[in-house]
Amino acid sequence: MTDNKKGHLTQSEIEKFKALLWEKRNELLGNVSYLEKDIKKEGSSELSHIPIHMADLGSDSFEQDFTLDLMDSERKLIYEIDSALLRIENGEYGICDIGGEPIPKARLEAIPWAKNCVKCASTNEKKSFKKNDSYGKYSYLNDMDEEEDSDSDDMKKVS
Repeated sequence: MTDNKKGHLTQSEIEKFKALLWEKRNELLGNVSYLEKDIKKEGSSELSHIPIHMADLGSDSFEQDFTLDLMDSERKLIYEIDSALLRIENGEYGICDIGGEPIPKARLEAIPWAKNCVKCASTNEKKSFKKNDSYGKYSYLNDMDEEEDSDSDDMKKVS
C-alpha cells in the first residue's frame, strides 16, 4: 500500500466500499418504496368519507409530513451514494473533493459515501452554518439589547 493520493486504498478495499455502498443504496430504495406505498395507501383509504375529528386530521398531516421529509432525506442520501459510486468508477473515490487529500479509511468505513475529509467537512459545515444562521436574521434584536443597556446607563447618570 502506498501513501500517494490515489493509491491509499487497495483494489480490494475499494471493492469492499463499493459493496457497502450498493447494499446501503438498495436498503434505502426499499425504504423509499415502502414509504411511498404507505403514503398512497393512507391517501386512498376506504374510510375517507367518514368524518374525522380535527385532532386526527392534525396527526395524520403531521405523520404525512414526517414521512415525506424522511423520504426526501433518504433520496438525498441515495444521491450521495450514487456520487460515491461514480467517484469509484472515475478513480477519485477516497479523495477529499475540497482539499484533495486522502480521506482516512476510518471515515470511509463509517460513512462510505463521504466526499470530504473531516477537516474540510467541518470547515464547510461551519461556513454553511454561518450562512444559514437564524440569529443573523434577527440582528436588530441584538441592537435593541445594546440600546437598552445605553438607556439604563443614561438613567444612572440622571439619578
